[in-house]
Amino acid sequence: MTQAQALEILKTGANVFLTGEPGSGKTHTVNTYVAYLESLGIEPSVTASTGIAATHIGGMTVHSWCGIGIKDTITDYDLDLIAQKEKVVRRVSHAKVLIIDEISMLSSSTLSSVDLVCRSLRRSSQPFGGIQVVLVGDFFQLPPVVKRNNFVQNVTQEIEYEEEETSPFAFRSQVWRRMSPLVCYLTEQHRQDDGVFLDALAALRRGVVTAEVHAVLQGRNVQPAAGSKITKLFPHNANVDVLNEAELQALPGYPKVFVMRGKGAPPLIEALKRNCLSPETLTLKIGAKVLFTKNSMEGDYYNGTTGEVVDFSKISGQPLVKMHTGRTIEVEPEEWAVQDGNRVLAEITQLPLRLAWAITVHKSQGMSLDAALVDLTRAFEFGQGYVALSRVRTLSGLYLLGYNERALQVHPEVLEQDELFRDASDAAEESFEKLSVDELALMHQNFIKANGGNTGFIKKDPKEKKVSTYDQTRELLTQGLTLSELAQKRGMTEGTIISHLEKFKQEGELEPLRDVPHLRPKKKEFEEMKAALEKVLQKEGKMVLIPVHRLLQGAYSFEDIRLARLFME
Repeated sequence: MTQAQALEILKTGANVFLTGEPGSGKTHTVNTYVAYLESLGIEPSVTASTGIAATHIGGMTVHSWCGIGIKDTITDYDLDLIAQKEKVVRRVSHAKVLIIDEISMLSSSTLSSVDLVCRSLRRSSQPFGGIQVVLVGDFFQLPPVVKRNNFVQNVTQEIEYEEEETSPFAFRSQVWRRMSPLVCYLTEQHRQDDGVFLDALAALRRGVVTAEVHAVLQGRNVQPAAGSKITKLFPHNANVDVLNEAELQALPGYPKVFVMRGKGAPPLIEALKRNCLSPETLTLKIGAKVLFTKNSMEGDYYNGTTGEVVDFSKISGQPLVKMHTGRTIEVEPEEWAVQDGNRVLAEITQLPLRLAWAITVHKSQGMSLDAALVDLTRAFEFGQGYVALSRVRTLSGLYLLGYNERALQVHPEVLEQDELFRDASDAAEESFEKLSVDELALMHQNFIKANGGNTGFIKKDPKEKKVSTYDQTRELLTQGLTLSELAQKRGMTEGTIISHLEKFKQEGELEPLRDVPHLRPKKKEFEEMKAALEKVLQKEGKMVLIPVHRLLQGAYSFEDIRLARLFME
């Protein structure tokens, strides 16, 4: 699906899951939609699952937006407390559109908690209280860390959903199923200047790590030029801490040490220290690269904001940090506490900072780097390699110290779900293609009216004719182009082109062997895939892709298998 098609769907007010590979334009599409809404007098609530992501989109964390804070689950008591927060109540009650970026970093339980707050404060049984929800992200990114066997708390309300076990994937939540978002899977690629790198990333994403992929990555096992100040990514905090300490020692000048203070029950203090992103002892110098570890109540910074220490206050001794915006602020200590209702059981106090010459792969999500030094030799989680590698814009900007087997693996559940997302996107694209220009314009106008926006929208020329995306593909089929050439000319993925071919065959418009014989896989490859497809057909009753892919041990991509299936009688 193109960005333009996704925008047309967003403007109808439908709940949407906007996804796509790195470089497909998710952020650009969201920004365009936000600008569109604001031009009509509709103020969207722009949020993200993490503080780092929030800084990238100029919004706030969804946790802060709805008042749940760091909680994964909420109780009746929590709802009562949230209902007493005037700003939260006003924000949620008046919301028209809620955008949640980096949805992959939000667990199913947390998404359900956000939904519960919205339904409660808006007094509505509809998902999220009836507002349009736009979920943005890519589940090939790293999921949040969640506790197993942790259930959403029962709340005594008529509008509650059933209990559900916490999953790291938001698409497993009950509210995801209830809201049934339209999937807009962006297939345009706006980083066409590095095709080799894109092909390698696409292969990792499909779970097919070929010899060619290894060759591309091993070719970047080089060191950056001496003195290069590029970002360094590691899977573990320990590696990050060692490098940050070395960089700090290399700076001239005297260090200033800030020690964490605590009061309350000792076991709770220790628990707070273990979970606090700020170190117990923080050593800084002028020139130190730092990362904020907490959201400012005043909105001066967010968890993930980066900056540099430029001086220390002559009065308080606190660090003065210049942020990427150019603004310099004096950073004061913050508190982290454990409470029982309004009673504080324990609290710790420290500067909301940590050193940031090196960062973990988790912290890099949402970033786009010109260059990075990446060490994946100790990767331990599905998707870590894909996330780290896809942060870099070009292959020439990647300096890879090494990688292990786990680094190149993606989560099998995400791999399977991705196929469903692609199919759902194709179905949404097909449905909207059937609408006339006037029908679509009316849907846009109705959404604007319902949200009190300015209805003086630009009317389209009634003589304008919309050329179907399928008609455009049909036209190109007569030119004898390869699958790759077809995809490039259409600005789509090969998978989307195959979807068009499958539709044409299903509707009797295409006989592959007669109309596009040049697209048939080579004989040996075709026979291997055909045998696997027939075996799965006998067992499952249909030619399901995932079992076939597993049966072939990843030797062929999903696109290869779909193409072979297309040519089977």
